[in-house]
Amino acid sequence: MRILVAMSGGVDSSVVAALLKRQGHEVIGATLQLYDHGQAAKPGACCAGRDIMDARAVADRLGFPHYVIDAESRFRDSVVESFADAYARGETPVPCVACNQGVKFTDLLGMARDLGCEAMATGHYVRRVEGPDGAEMHRPVDAERDQTWFLFATTKDQLDYLRFPLGEMPDKAHVRALAEELGLSIAAKPDSQDICFVPTGSYAELVEKLRPEVRGEGEIVDEDGRVLGRHEGVARYTVGQSKRLGDIHTATGERQMVTRIDVPKRRIVVGPRVQASEADSRRTVRLRDMNWLIDAPAEGVRCGVQIRAREKLREAVVKPLENGGALVELNEAAMPAPGQACVLYDGSRVLGGGFITAGEA
Repeated sequence: MRILVAMSGGVDSSVVAALLKRQGHEVIGATLQLYDHGQAAKPGACCAGRDIMDARAVADRLGFPHYVIDAESRFRDSVVESFADAYARGETPVPCVACNQGVKFTDLLGMARDLGCEAMATGHYVRRVEGPDGAEMHRPVDAERDQTWFLFATTKDQLDYLRFPLGEMPDKAHVRALAEELGLSIAAKPDSQDICFVPTGSYAELVEKLRPEVRGEGEIVDEDGRVLGRHEGVARYTVGQSKRLGDIHTATGERQMVTRIDVPKRRIVVGPRVQASEADSRRTVRLRDMNWLIDAPAEGVRCGVQIRAREKLREAVVKPLENGGALVELNEAAMPAPGQACVLYDGSRVLGGGFITAGEA
């Protein structure tokens, strides 16, 4: 097969390219340039100057063509600006989802088809399984590296075309050992970080630069509006957070957490940190921009849902809505953060997912 490999310059995608080449496929490498070449990036960033050179070095060593696509403008508009907009609305965005759907699985996938490729491969830790009704997305063998939550917005058409060779790998140590065996100089290179486009390591500083209206201190209050303290800026908080609340834990006599962000009033609302406070948590959650990897069930589906990247599954019934969203009815109350993803699972299989909205159904 002729396969385009999305190469970030890291260990994972480099091993994917090398394995496919060793298997006899015709490999074409492609790297997205997402930042200015001269911009300093923190360790663990990707798709910048050093990473592009590393990807090209792998391609040169293994003898396949490598292309660099200037996606800086598209990335800024579809990922960075929308990231800042979400925080300005009091949401907690997932930029990796926007990046995958905005440039990686759109621009690169289009390029792959233009080049006559039969598939596109990435270094994501996901299993693609051929089921009775077509390709299915499943959790990988290495549960610690599971990236299915970040890829819930992958469409059925994209999943048909994509390949994820690392989904069957037992662990990252095995992948690095393969890189050594294959003679790749990046075998010990550090992993990329979740928010790779923040050069200083402080996403709040980036948000406040792009959206100055959220900059500045404000009040920390309880649900009754009683002022408990001061905060450093609303962009520095998310629902469920207990850090950066100063001495209010001691002052109130119990540990507090953020329950709501009131951007217009520049207020952080807090409440006692309990597993599921009846006053602040909810059993029903509304989702927008729902993506189904199964036929949308008219009467709803009983499944497990994951409302944060590293949280356990919660039992729920999910019902499609006419506006393209979905209604999640949780068995137990939870405190979801607006803007985060809610991903549906049946065992290891991803059924779909959507983004959590601020209001209840």
